[in-house]
Amino acid sequence: MRAVLRTTLRRFQRDRRGNIAVIFALACVPLITAVGCAVDYSRATQMQAKLQAAADAASVGAVAKASPAFKAAGTMNSDGAIPAGVTDARNIFNANVANLTGYTLDSVTPKVVKNGSTVTSSVTFKGTINTMFLGVIGKSALSVTGSSTATASMPLYVDFYLLLDNSPSMGVAATPADVTKLVNATTGNSFKPDDQCAFACHDYNDSNNYYNLAKSIGVTTRIDVLRSATQSLMDTAAASQTYPNQFRMAIYDFGAASKTIGLRALFPLSSNLSSAKTAAGNIDLMGVYGNNDTYTKDQDTPFSTILPAIDKEIPNPGSGKSNAPLKYLFFVSDGVADESNTGCLKPLSGSSRCQSPINASLCKTMKDRGVKVAVLYTTYLALPTNSWYMKWIDPFNAGPYGPSPNSEIAQNMQSCASPGLFFEVSPTQGISDAMNALFKKAVADARISG
Repeated sequence: MRAVLRTTLRRFQRDRRGNIAVIFALACVPLITAVGCAVDYSRATQMQAKLQAAADAASVGAVAKASPAFKAAGTMNSDGAIPAGVTDARNIFNANVANLTGYTLDSVTPKVVKNGSTVTSSVTFKGTINTMFLGVIGKSALSVTGSSTATASMPLYVDFYLLLDNSPSMGVAATPADVTKLVNATTGNSFKPDDQCAFACHDYNDSNNYYNLAKSIGVTTRIDVLRSATQSLMDTAAASQTYPNQFRMAIYDFGAASKTIGLRALFPLSSNLSSAKTAAGNIDLMGVYGNNDTYTKDQDTPFSTILPAIDKEIPNPGSGKSNAPLKYLFFVSDGVADESNTGCLKPLSGSSRCQSPINASLCKTMKDRGVKVAVLYTTYLALPTNSWYMKWIDPFNAGPYGPSPNSEIAQNMQSCASPGLFFEVSPTQGISDAMNALFKKAVADARISG
């Protein structure tokens, strides 16, 4: 029997017929297993990609500008988890996987937190896919995992203190065309012949004052433009808010009249921007009581007292949270002091009167304690027909103008401003556009520095 078996085995070994079929039969099992593995792993990879896309959508959506988490973060005074964001992220994830089949979702873990001025969301997931072929080697399921993280920077809360120069020099005609119109109207008139004046002085003692004349002939002065520009600024601020009450405004000027000269609050700090716009309608040129009046002797731009006074009105700035807003001074002026000042940069000869470019050191105290100073310089136009201007102002107000690189007035106003927050509005530009542009620049600066 053994001999027969050995003979049969030797005969099988020597026989070359059917060898391909035998080899294929032996190789078939591992080949089928390998193909099955590829199919199962491909299914797992595709499912992992779909779940990852859902996680990405959830993490990004949870910190979007209109998301519950982003809105809730704006009301938080401290860092921490944002439950509304967790719920939102989970809902977004579930909505994106609602139509997926062929897997089991083991877990999805969203987290949304506020840290400083940043909102961060993360979504992790774990799922299981049943295999079709890998079971032959004991692998009945494959795990798929993933995570996604997204961040968003929160806009900051900012208090703006508007300091608006309403001194008599802001009664100058607003554009070269307005200057010409007012000069022509004050040349050869019956009550002040050959004045050739471009200033609309608001003289309470003279019913024929040029303030009234300018209005009657349709001349627009700088104070007129400043009034409407400030009102427009309130609309811009309201439209720029991400959170309710994100911006608050206060409005100050230099006083209603020379006899009450000094820092005057036209509107106290408030988030009611509609009321601020209404209050801005009261911005007007300071009135005087005749030439060289008894109250100020025409010295109606006292920067050395006005700026320290506004400094006291502005508390120390915070971090930009709702209960600790940043602080910005928004200063609009033509930049020429007119006051009695022993520390004058350009004292008038033989007089204690000071007419000079603003002393930039007056802004330093505020900047040193973190208050940002945004300066809108309303270009001081040359007035060649005005003898006072030519004697006392022209020497430090060299042209060209708007921009005014050679003017000491412009140079000092820029030095007063915080870096990047200086804007000069030229004679042909609109103050309204300039104020809105400077406001947007200040808001962008707040995001960066905050």
